[in-house]
Formats: sequence, C-alpha cells, structure tokens
Amino acid sequence: MPFIPHTEKDTREMLDAIGAKSIDALFDEIPAELKIDSLKHVPEAVTEMEISRLMRQRAKMDGTPMCFIGAGAYEHHIPTAVWDIATRGEFYSAYTPYQAEASQGTLQTIYEYQTMITELTGLDVSNASLYDGASALAEASLMAVRTNRRVKTGRVLLAPGVNPVYEKVAAAIAGAQGITFERLPLDASTGTIDFDALPNGRNPVAVVLQQPSFAGTLDDVDRLADWAHEQGALVIGIVNPISLAILKPPGQWGKEGADIACGEGQPLGVPMSSGGPYFGFMTCKQSHVRQMPGRIVGRTTDLDGNPGFALTLQAREQHIRRSKATSNICTNQGLMVTAATIYMSLLGFDGLARVANTSHANTQTLVDGLCAIDGVERLFSGPYFHEVALKLDRPVAPLLSALAEQDILGGFDLSEFAGSHALLVCVTETKTASDIATFVAAFSDAMAANKRKSA
Repeated sequence: MPFIPHTEKDTREMLDAIGAKSIDALFDEIPAELKIDSLKHVPEAVTEMEISRLMRQRAKMDGTPMCFIGAGAYEHHIPTAVWDIATRGEFYSAYTPYQAEASQGTLQTIYEYQTMITELTGLDVSNASLYDGASALAEASLMAVRTNRRVKTGRVLLAPGVNPVYEKVAAAIAGAQGITFERLPLDASTGTIDFDALPNGRNPVAVVLQQPSFAGTLDDVDRLADWAHEQGALVIGIVNPISLAILKPPGQWGKEGADIACGEGQPLGVPMSSGGPYFGFMTCKQSHVRQMPGRIVGRTTDLDGNPGFALTLQAREQHIRRSKATSNICTNQGLMVTAATIYMSLLGFDGLARVANTSHANTQTLVDGLCAIDGVERLFSGPYFHEVALKLDRPVAPLLSALAEQDILGGFDLSEFAGSHALLVCVTETKTASDIATFVAAFSDAMAANKRKSA
C-alpha cells in the first residue's frame, strides 16, 4: 500500500472544508449493524519493516521449483532489460492515452505493439489488447456475430483442441447474448479434428481453431479453415504467439486465411506471477475492423509534416452510444503490452524463432525420455510444438505430488479432459539438458515408488 502523507492536521482541515465532523460521519448512511470493529482473521497492524520481513519470508516458502506445466501459461526467459525499462516511471505510471498531444510515447508504444502482433499473426489490424486470452475468445465470438450478419443462429463451433477454460469463460461472457458453443468431433487417435465426422448444415456463425491445441497437437488448419468458410462461417484462430515464429500464421490458413486471431500474450515477456496479470491480443482482416473491440492507434502527420500518433478507432461505450459500442473493454493492459513490445523488440523475429525451436527440441528430448519409462506413452500421435499429452497406466495426481516434494512441477493433470490417466507436459527454452534428465529420473523414481505402494 502506498504511503499516504496526511497528518491529523491535514485530515481536520479537509473535513472542515467539506463540513464533516469526522471521517466516520462521511459514512453515516451505513447501518450500524453492518459495521464491524475488527476482522476475525486479520492480525494487528505491524510496522513497514515488520511487514516487509514477513512478506520476504512468505515469498521464500514458494521456493524455486522447476516448472514443466503449460496449459496456457508458459515460463520463458525474460531479458532483464524488459522490466527494467517497463517499470521506469514514464512507462509504469502511464495510463490511457485520451489526449494525443500529451500521450505520444504511450501511443507510439501501442502502435509498435500492434505492428508486431499483425506481423506475427499475418492479419491486417491489431487492437490495443484485451484482458486475457480467454476473454479474447469471448470478444472474438461477439465480434463474429456482429460481422457475419447473414447468419442468425449465434452458433459457434469449437475445434476439439480449444482450451476448455476458454470455452467456459466465453460461454459465461457471451452466452447471455444468444451465442452457443458446440464442439466439433475428435479423432481419438490423433487428438485432432475428425474430418470424416464434420457436421454439415449447422449454419455456424464462426468456427474456432486453436493451434497448437490445448493438448499440444497440431491440426490441419488449412483444411478446417476452408471447410468453415464453405459453411458460411468466419474463422477464429486461437494461437500461441511464440509458436507463430515457426508455424503458419492464421492469416495464411486455407485459401482465405482466418478472419480473426486472438490468444494469450503472456509468453511475450510477462512472468507467470501466480496467475497474472496477463493480456489478450486480437487481430483481424481489414474488412472486419469496424467490429473490433478496444482501441486502435494509427500513425499520421501533423500540419507541419511531423510524424505523430493518435487513436483512430475507439468504438467503445465511453465514446459512443452504449447500444453502438463494440465492447465495454476500458483498458489496454498498458503495462503488459509495453513489456511485450520491449520483449519482441529485443528478441526480433530470429530471436523468437530460436526460442520456439529450442522449446520444441527440448520437448522432444523430454518426451523421448518419459516414454522410455514403463507405463508411459503418448496419448496422441502426430506433430506437436512444445506441449505433449502422455497416457499413464495409473492416476496422475499421486505422481505430481511426489514430484512436487522434489521441487518439480511435473505437468498438468489432463485426466478430467482426456477421460483417462493423462498428463500434459511442457518444456520451453528455459530448461537445460540437465534439467530434463533430472525430471526424467525423478519421474521414473515416482512411478516405481507408486507401483511398490500399490502392490
């Protein structure tokens, strides 16, 4: 909490100025029975020095375990310069760029971010971000309904690889507005779309593809994008931005490309930080830009011919009639976007490609090592990026607990989603050969110990 420098004299003068007898008098409309003298489980106040010591002790309890969990949040190396720059006062305290003449630095940062995100996704226009990847899918679905007005069903079809958490969030946000989400059929052997069982005549307003999928698989996005367009639907792509350094961008999927792309921007220089804050990104074709939520920054010139930046599209409820607004988004997640812009600028496209290729190579090494253990095999065949679903011959939870005791976060328990004992493992460029070997050995020991315990 920031230091508030109000003395008792300051407080008295302010109360006198507004004609209040006391601070309590400012809240006299609150019924007495609703007020409490203390919070049951909150200890007495301590000094700044004491609370700093306590929080350092609590932080140490987290430890520094090796992390092999993915499932939507990824541990990548973040150069020190990223947050050293992002937390400078002029970036850290910058808010929303309402006045262009006073916000050129913020506007340029957003403009550079938008430019790099469109280059990664292969689409024409980027907004200035959303809250996170899950809500970005909800916003993309609402955008598709506004854009594809010929289709009145409100039906959005999800590829089997779409993150189930994203589906829940999208249904919670967009479901009340007449949008329904339905899953496309799964090929149980490959973990990808079963093209032979694709439904015709559903009249979907949009089809959503996630590449790589939640289980790490890679779909034939060209074939599915073309099928979706043949059904009269828009194509929404959910993508991992790091993977786009080596995988085909959504703007090139199929004959026409995806119409909208979105996803989670956390891999671009944002630490995992106990669950956030993150930021969502969104890009689209130029023809759909009028329905894009959020704000867009453009580059222009002033009357003297000097370059400058301005908000060129901000169709939000703060600026136009609520019924005409594309969204109620009222933030650009500015600090996260700033960090992502610095991260992408420092690494460049070649650097992002090295991160992606190293992550993939490390994952191959780990999967080969784990699948050599009796009782472990791949759940799905086919290619992958840096996550792989493994099928185990016993429950996953006890194994993860045993690994956690050795300071190893061994993956994500996929059993609820796979319908069998399954583990999702992820490796990024942050892991060395020694780290991977340590994990394989610990996993092998955990499997053996679990087998002895069950015997």
